[in-house]
Amino acid sequence: MTFQEYLVYFEQILTSPQDYELYRNEEYFNYTKLNWSRMNRWLKRFEPDEAVESLISSITEHQHWIVITEPWCGDAAHSVAQLYQIVKNNSNIDFDIQLRDAEPHLIEDYLTDGGKSIPKLIIRNDVGHDKVIWGPRPQQLQEIFVTMKAEGKTFEEIKETMQKWYNEDKGVALQRELINELA
Repeated sequence: MTFQEYLVYFEQILTSPQDYELYRNEEYFNYTKLNWSRMNRWLKRFEPDEAVESLISSITEHQHWIVITEPWCGDAAHSVAQLYQIVKNNSNIDFDIQLRDAEPHLIEDYLTDGGKSIPKLIIRNDVGHDKVIWGPRPQQLQEIFVTMKAEGKTFEEIKETMQKWYNEDKGVALQRELINELA
């Protein structure tokens, strides 16, 4: 789906959670509402830095950017909006959203340490070859996540630490990693 279709899908979940089995669960639904707020904040406030903007605008070959995600994903609330803001003005880049939990389960080809962690970004060239695979979060935050998990921290502690990290980083690490991968 396009990013706009994803936004519509996301809104449908928020207005009619009873129509989506997973979102009948109050915890998932409340976290999804929070993700909607976070994503919209990034859509309003995030602007790519000059280096990323220059790099993305220099892409003249057709590319297909596929993001595997779900509305309930906290990491996606930050990264997906930023990725969209980064590429939205380059007509050579198709930005496609694939839901992790829907057919054709593309995530099976892009596991993280054997798990279906999202979001995942796959950048393909015009003949369908993967050029870049990124995700589920910036590397520095991934290391924090792995360490906290190994230390037995609760999911609430991990989520709080990650949220603070995203707010302080403001998309800098994601942009730096994209530059390193694409340059």
